[in-house]
Amino acid sequence: MKIKVTDLKKQLKEYDQKELIELIVEMYKTNKEIQNYLSSKFLGEEVIETLFLKARGKIENEFFPNRGNAKLRLVEAKKEINAFKKATNDEIRTVELMLFYVEQGIEFTCAYGDISENFYMSMEKMFDQVAMECDGNEELYKHFSTRLHVVLSRANGSGWGFYEALMDSYYRIEWVHDEDEDE
Repeated sequence: MKIKVTDLKKQLKEYDQKELIELIVEMYKTNKEIQNYLSSKFLGEEVIETLFLKARGKIENEFFPNRGNAKLRLVEAKKEINAFKKATNDEIRTVELMLFYVEQGIEFTCAYGDISENFYMSMEKMFDQVAMECDGNEELYKHFSTRLHVVLSRANGSGWGFYEALMDSYYRIEWVHDEDEDE
């Protein structure tokens, strides 16, 4: 059973500043997510970049580890993206990690051949999320447009309807149609 936010606020109002500080420090010591969140909130850009590089490295390691074979624990890679997003609320770097996940998946299938339907579905869902983020923000689309084109190009010829699914997601981005009209 969890406490409701309204009840939590009532309880916290009963604490004095010293007790609140002790509570936050205790939470900080016992929870890595809270450590990352508070560090990014109070220390800013340097911590966010460090968390980004760490998450990127963990995603890459699932596909192309320095030693041994790929684990392809896609759930673990996606957890890294979500943890980064929660800790930093950095939209551009979160989309960067999402797109990197798809790029790594495509490189993996190009290197090792056809993978499972579940693998492709995971890549499709993540690419669709990237496309939705880009559809909602033209600057984000402009920032990633070249990489989106490369993803489509590299995925061409893949199995399981993968390329077609990526194209469907891509062409749902409003700014793509604006570019097509400009040409």
